[in-house]
Amino acid sequence: MIDKRHIGKPLGSFQAVAEAGQLRFFARTVGETNPVYLDAAAARDAGHPGIPLPPTFLFSLELQNPSTAWRDELGIVPNRILHGEESFVYHRMAYAGDTLRFDMRIADIYDKKGGALEFVVRESRVSNQRGEHVADLRSVLVHRRA
Repeated sequence: MIDKRHIGKPLGSFQAVAEAGQLRFFARTVGETNPVYLDAAAARDAGHPGIPLPPTFLFSLELQNPSTAWRDELGIVPNRILHGEESFVYHRMAYAGDTLRFDMRIADIYDKKGGALEFVVRESRVSNQRGEHVADLRSVLVHRRA
């Protein structure tokens, strides 16, 4: 069982740059057709300083976190995990070229099916290079017990 004493545990922070090429690739991959997500000139014409991050792109950046030591500490076996869910609360726009800081923590741990499935809820506060609060991310990792 994943020990619930880890609830509230800070998971550290890391930074990632929102690169324009990644944003365009992501937008095309998810079927986004709005030109503000694909073309800097269209974004400026719409009143943006640059290409805005498409919705849910922050989850892709969060996956770039180089540290997975917290999973080992909790006893999570990589080939037994599933992505359960994700949610976003946006506070301001982020744009191509922004350096975004992710401050992460474990918000909750619970189980279902008599402990056969364990759930780890992570929350991340995202801020930009000016320290402005961009978004709050919540993701649920499902760990299947052997």
